[in-house]
Amino acid sequence: MEPGNDTRISEFVLLGLSKEQELQPLIFGLFLSMYLITVFGNLLIILAISLDPHLHTPMYFFLSNLSFADVCFISTTIPKILQNIRTQSKVITYEGCITQMYLFILFATLDMFLLTVMAYDRFVAICHPLHYTFIMKLWLCGLLVLVSWIMSALNSLIQSVMVLWLTFCTNLEIPHFFCEINQVVQLACSDTFLNEMLMYFASGVYGGISLTGILYSYSKIVSSILRTSSAQGKYKAFSTCASHLSVVSLFYCTVLGVYLSSAATHSSQSSATASMMYTVVTPMLNPFIYSLRNKDIKSALKRIIGMAFT
Repeated sequence: MEPGNDTRISEFVLLGLSKEQELQPLIFGLFLSMYLITVFGNLLIILAISLDPHLHTPMYFFLSNLSFADVCFISTTIPKILQNIRTQSKVITYEGCITQMYLFILFATLDMFLLTVMAYDRFVAICHPLHYTFIMKLWLCGLLVLVSWIMSALNSLIQSVMVLWLTFCTNLEIPHFFCEINQVVQLACSDTFLNEMLMYFASGVYGGISLTGILYSYSKIVSSILRTSSAQGKYKAFSTCASHLSVVSLFYCTVLGVYLSSAATHSSQSSATASMMYTVVTPMLNPFIYSLRNKDIKSALKRIIGMAFT
């Protein structure tokens, strides 16, 4: 189709991961399995934290919020993919695309801020253990989560509204499995300079604040652990933040890997495949990391499973 202005578009076309029809049942089964594992695993962690009084601490309060954010994060993309494969339709409405874009940016940013807040919590617990209960009070924990939500919603709202001002061409095929903002902006016929500058600015500011906070917290944590003379004390201190450090490494490594690989290959299809790592795989692995590497979570889950079968 020849490009042309159309300010009254009603839908986009999501090309997905593959155009091969014989692969669609396999992709459907893969996405469905990962979605169910992610939702079940994260909801199980939320349930364990809610029911076990021993887990009513700031660290697990933040973890329950992260699990909720991960469920919402993956739910913004996977159900639509499954629907499109089942109905053999690749269409998403204009309103649906903007909504998906807004929610995706919201929960992706929220994930970053929650990981930063959790790093701060570990910093206080390890570097200032005697003042931990005094510093990490309930109202501060609630405030940190509230600010994370507000900052995430503000970022998502501004970027989504900027897309609403664009006019689009008649070629509305998105070479992705969801409405990723960068891919949508590239389809616009109007000037996208402000949109691109905003995307780079928001990524730099929000990502920079989050990553700087995490790196600073863990630099202080490592310094504090190294000053501990007892080997048992070092192991105990490290074990309290090992799960969170694993999740942080997985999230940021996959995000950086996606953008570096897409910049190197310039292939939208490769970018869509790589995006699965932080949009689908990371939320799915988080419950396993926290449950397998955390004795308190494992004990709570065993009690819940035991109660279910008695």
